[in-house]
Amino acid sequence: MLLRADSAYYGYTAIHAAIKAGAAVSVTAPDGPGGEGAIATILADAWKPIEYTDAVYDQDTNRWISTAEVAEVPFTAFASRKKSEQITGRLVVRRIPELNKKGLEHPTLFDTHRFHAFLTTSSLDTVTADKTHRGHAIIEQVHADLKNSALAHLPSGVFTANAAWLILAVIAFNLARAAATIAGTRLAKATTGTIRRKLVTVPARIASSARRLRLHLPQNWPWASDWAALFDSVCSPPGVTAL
Repeated sequence: MLLRADSAYYGYTAIHAAIKAGAAVSVTAPDGPGGEGAIATILADAWKPIEYTDAVYDQDTNRWISTAEVAEVPFTAFASRKKSEQITGRLVVRRIPELNKKGLEHPTLFDTHRFHAFLTTSSLDTVTADKTHRGHAIIEQVHADLKNSALAHLPSGVFTANAAWLILAVIAFNLARAAATIAGTRLAKATTGTIRRKLVTVPARIASSARRLRLHLPQNWPWASDWAALFDSVCSPPGVTAL
């Protein structure tokens, strides 16, 4: 089992407990002199190019990044603790060209990079370890989506109320994701707010004719085919299609 996490949420106790239970860890390393010193020891020819399947949006440069370089160096985490409590592993470092430094009136003499490092105790090779660790970014997107929808109404003063609301929020999130996936490829990666706006909040009209109910959707509505696909998959009786 591989535990992937951000060091801001997982401290020594959680990491040590995971390792003691037999899990390998992959934990984002915070900025500090220890990590910076380890990065400085990486030789110039140790960097390996890496290209991601999906481009990653970089907040610092406001650009999509699809290539970078990775390298690793032996590292001991929690070095200030006694030796029995220290965690040894590898510091895997990803460096990305400092794109916002290009085009300066007085350009720098050397290429500059930004570095992102994480501690891992896994046996994965450098490139695979980096790609695997980046998988934790997916859950961060889920957190952002939940905070922008149902979880925006927390906290409550009652713990049990918060727990119940969280369960309902996750159920609603999963249902929205399933609905968007069934509706088609255009909304497969949409956020909950987008799904709600394009598939749920629909200005439709119900009419009765010949003992049958008909649902009239907006004319020239761009999401009609997606909505109809969802309706036909989960709501319509056999032989009935959305109009």
